[in-house]
Amino acid sequence: MATLVTGGAGYIGSHMVLALVDADIATVVIDNLSTGFDWAIDQRAIFAQGDIADTEFVSKLIKTHKIDQIVHFAGSIIVPESVENPLKYYSNNTANTRNLLEAAVKGGVERFVFSSTAAVYGMPGLGNVAEDNELAPMSPYGRSKLMSEWMLADVAAAHEMNYGVLRYFNVAGADPKGRTGQSSAGATHLIKVATQAALGMRDHMNIFGTDFDTPDGTGVRDYIHVSDLVDAHALLLDYLKINKTNATMNCGYGRGYSVRQVIDVVKQVSGKDFEVREVARRAGDPASVVASADLIRSKLHWKPKLDDLTGIITSAFEWEDRLQKRNR
Repeated sequence: MATLVTGGAGYIGSHMVLALVDADIATVVIDNLSTGFDWAIDQRAIFAQGDIADTEFVSKLIKTHKIDQIVHFAGSIIVPESVENPLKYYSNNTANTRNLLEAAVKGGVERFVFSSTAAVYGMPGLGNVAEDNELAPMSPYGRSKLMSEWMLADVAAAHEMNYGVLRYFNVAGADPKGRTGQSSAGATHLIKVATQAALGMRDHMNIFGTDFDTPDGTGVRDYIHVSDLVDAHALLLDYLKINKTNATMNCGYGRGYSVRQVIDVVKQVSGKDFEVREVARRAGDPASVVASADLIRSKLHWKPKLDDLTGIITSAFEWEDRLQKRNR
C-alpha cells in the first residue's frame, strides 16, 4: 500500500513527501509542475507528472501503486489573484478536487486528507478562531476551499472513505535539514517577501495597512513552521486509520505576531536593513487570524517542535539564500 501526495513538488507537498519517505512509507507524487519543481521531490518517492483533473490518469496511479490514502495539496493559493480570476480557483481548487475524489472512490482509497485554510472563516474578529466559528469566506480562494470541504464530506458519507481536513494558518519556514523550502518565484507570503528584501532581491516591501485594531496597527497572524504542519498530517493519517472516522481541525500554534514584529525579526536574523513602505489595506484583510489549536492537540496529541518565530524565520532566510545562489 502507498500514499499519494498531490502537489508534491510544491512548498508544503515536498515537505510532506520528506516526512513520509523518512518514515519508510511508500510514496507517490503527482504534480503538473505548473508552480512546483521536480528537483524538490525526494528521489525516494515515485514521481508521476500529470494533472489531478485527469481522472483516468489518477485512477491508473491508484491501481498500479495500490494507493490506500491521499494527501491533497495541489491547488492555487493566492487570495488577491482569486478575486481577479475566480474561475481559475474554482477550476483548480474545486472542480479538480471533484475529479480527484472520483478517482479515489473508484480506486477504493480508504483515507483522504485535504489541505484547507483559515480563509474559510473570513473576518473572524480579534479572538482565537475555533473550528465551530462561523464559516464566512471573503474570497473565491476561501470559498473554493470550503466548497471542497463540503464535497469531501458528502463523498465520505456516501462511500467507504474517511477524511481529514486541516485548516492552515500562516505556514512558513523550511526543512531544518535544508532539503526544501518555499521556492515559488511569485509567492506572496510575508516571511518570504521580507527575506527576499533582506537579500536584496526586492528594493522594498510593503506593509498593507497600519490602522487595524491591533497593538501596533498591523495585521496579526499565526505563523506555523511547515515541518510541524506536515507532522500534523502524518498524525491525522494515523488517526483516521485507527479510528475509522472523519475530522476537521485547525492547524496553528494559537499565538499571533504582527507584520511589524515579523519584519523586525527578519532584520535581526539577516543583519540587514531594508526599506519598508506603509500602504493602504488590501480589501478583505482581517485584523487578526489566530488559531484555537485545542482540538488538534487533544485529538492527535500533536506537539509542535519548532514553535519559535526566530527559528521559523532563520530557516526561511537560509533557504531563500540557498535558493538565490542555486538560481544564479
